[in-house]
Amino acid sequence: MTPELRNWSGTYAFTAREVIAARAIDDVRRAVAAVASTDGGRVRAVGTRHSFHDLADNGATLVSVTGIAPEPVLDEAARTVTVGAGTSYGTLAAWLTERGWALGAMGSLPHISIAGATATATHGSGTGNQVLSAAVAALEYVDADGEVRHARRGDPDFSGLPVGLGAFGIVVRVTLDVQPGYLVRQDAYLGLPWDRVLAGLEEVMAAAYSVSLFTDWTGDRLQSAWVKRRVARADEAVPGELLGAPRATGPVRLIDAPEDNLTPLGVAGPWSQRLPHFRFDANPSNGDEIQSEYFVARSDGPAALSAVRRLAPQVAPLLLVSEIRAVAADQLWLSGAYGRDTLAIHFTWRNAPGPVDAVLPRVEAALAPFGARPHWGKVSHVTAGQLGRLFPRLADARALFGRLDPRGRFSNDRLELLGVRAR
Repeated sequence: MTPELRNWSGTYAFTAREVIAARAIDDVRRAVAAVASTDGGRVRAVGTRHSFHDLADNGATLVSVTGIAPEPVLDEAARTVTVGAGTSYGTLAAWLTERGWALGAMGSLPHISIAGATATATHGSGTGNQVLSAAVAALEYVDADGEVRHARRGDPDFSGLPVGLGAFGIVVRVTLDVQPGYLVRQDAYLGLPWDRVLAGLEEVMAAAYSVSLFTDWTGDRLQSAWVKRRVARADEAVPGELLGAPRATGPVRLIDAPEDNLTPLGVAGPWSQRLPHFRFDANPSNGDEIQSEYFVARSDGPAALSAVRRLAPQVAPLLLVSEIRAVAADQLWLSGAYGRDTLAIHFTWRNAPGPVDAVLPRVEAALAPFGARPHWGKVSHVTAGQLGRLFPRLADARALFGRLDPRGRFSNDRLELLGVRAR
């Protein structure tokens, strides 16, 4: 284990004593079997390390799956693609685009691994778009004995596995739903009035296939709205304003990232090069940051946003930016959008751990009346007792993970602290 192993933004240093770089599924099997032969041994998967705390750590053995070849297999009849779990969304998206196929949603960063993003219920945006995990049709994973197992949509308890937090095994291949390729045009609208957004939030979030609102919570206007429309033709006309806010005609920056790092505005292109905010061939986001995110029912959105706005004097000095997105309801047990259409409220903080740690309880107290669920891979102070109320199927997930991994090989301190695995 080298001390240089950190998460993607450099804000968390891993404590695992050993990191095994798997190049094939058999490498994962051997690594897990070796741990299983020891008393009390633990092992976890690590991917592109986009979590902001110790979710993927265990102080013992980690197995990296990013070196396993993607080897995509497209099933056009079933409308699915099966691919290596450590593959990035950007890599798969390029492969699908070349063949005329597409995913229905992507996150802001195409750099993240498929298994890591789905295991933590990471999401894109759109009132009709579910979290990325909802596209998982099947999983291939290595169990606690080092054996390869398969799980498919329709199997008993399958809804507990796509958002699995690495708690039941090491996922090595993932099957995702796909659809025919499509064009997307992305535009930015500047200075939406807060009062109009709050009065018509549902209308704003449903204005296009994907809508992201960016703010620092100060003033009476948001910074920008990034609006991604599916279009039939490259020359299809789009509105010149949104809620009275004009469409940008020049470059627009996000979170101090260079303009060239962002996907193009004002011109249609393949879905794979427009749904993410950041280009796959450039540095993602700011890169020196801490992230938090909370999910509330979309019906509570105006009140929840107003509650955060009242904290602007404490929040804004620590922010790079906040992003607000819509996510459609799903039935995945540990999804932030389980059972309710959702508004995701995201905070990209400056790399100031102490001050951020101090302000988070205020943010969470403001959002508590709305049953705000935290993103599993991002920084929060939400406790196990709170999670049991926020995620109605948490106890079912804990029981499922216990059955699949009765000796806790894939558990860690974070999962036990949060009540996802029994101590």
